[in-house]
Amino acid sequence: MLERLAEDRARISELDSQILDLERALSVLRSQRSVVKERLDAYKYPVLTLPNEVIAEIFVHYIPKYPACPPLAGIQSPILLTHICRLWRGIALATPKLWRAVSLSSRSRFSLNPKNIWLSRAGRYPLAIRMNETDGFTVDDPSLSNAFLSHRTRCEYLELRFGNYLPLLGQFGGDFSLLKHLDLEIDEQPHVKIEFPRAPMLRSVVLDVFAARWIVLPWSQLTTLALHTISLESCVPVLEKAVNLSECHLKIVINDENYIAHPRIMLPHLKSLKAYCDGLPMNTFLDSFTLPLLSKLDVCEELLGLDCISSLRTFISRSECKLQYLRIFSMNSDSANSYSAAFPSIQEVTLGTDEEYEHLQLLWHFLSS
Repeated sequence: MLERLAEDRARISELDSQILDLERALSVLRSQRSVVKERLDAYKYPVLTLPNEVIAEIFVHYIPKYPACPPLAGIQSPILLTHICRLWRGIALATPKLWRAVSLSSRSRFSLNPKNIWLSRAGRYPLAIRMNETDGFTVDDPSLSNAFLSHRTRCEYLELRFGNYLPLLGQFGGDFSLLKHLDLEIDEQPHVKIEFPRAPMLRSVVLDVFAARWIVLPWSQLTTLALHTISLESCVPVLEKAVNLSECHLKIVINDENYIAHPRIMLPHLKSLKAYCDGLPMNTFLDSFTLPLLSKLDVCEELLGLDCISSLRTFISRSECKLQYLRIFSMNSDSANSYSAAFPSIQEVTLGTDEEYEHLQLLWHFLSS
């Protein structure tokens, strides 16, 4: 028994010695860890040493290029930048360029703020505003229409998509002194004139068939015009007034049964014409135009009629234009060679791809064309 107790005392002494060694080793490790942690804590990441102005400029390049509207949340949204850290939040909220483009939608809590906080953060910068009924904008949403109307004097780019007539259309008679680009689509006839009487900076416009019929614009000051889902007959009254166009985009719906002869359209300053169609071949399209300065033509072969080369030759001769670039959308892969042979003076002849044409059929958006 005494021998067993002596062994236990010796074992305790041995364990105490091991514990002491381990505690000394642990103390050394803790000391080393403390040194490393102090070094890490003292390190400043390069991005945090940048001046606030540089960080703000990086933020501006993070969101979609103006006038494209960033998403209201998630990737490429300025809201996301406010969630990283306190410093970045302060910089983002103090950078007006981040907030000057917005898609007003009742599906987002950001646009419903009663103080229009998103648009207010833009300071005095001109604005790009998008209002699309498919995004949740409705006439029963007065906070959205009030947000738009209260900031319309600062609108530089405006895109409106309405499924039907909204009373908001009747309130366009105010000041749009900064407006440069208007994109308006209405799915039903509004039966009321849509007026923009004070828009001295307006230069480019995109309209569908109902908007083209009912809108009143300073047509003569426009330089770029896109008309889509529209018959040639509906284009004529607009094009006759927009005499200073340099670029025109047309997506024609062909209905020969309802075709009515009209005076030829003279656009003396037009340099680029892009024309696409839905429907059967149309022999009268180029016959409707005289374009003396036209240098670039993108056209669906259906719009050139049954004898495409003859139709194009007659048009060029009548207009006395010096066409330099021709792109043909055709199902015939040899079309480009045929046109190059027929028109050796044209500098570049290309064939539009099926993918390009399908894209144009599904998505007609002027800013991305």
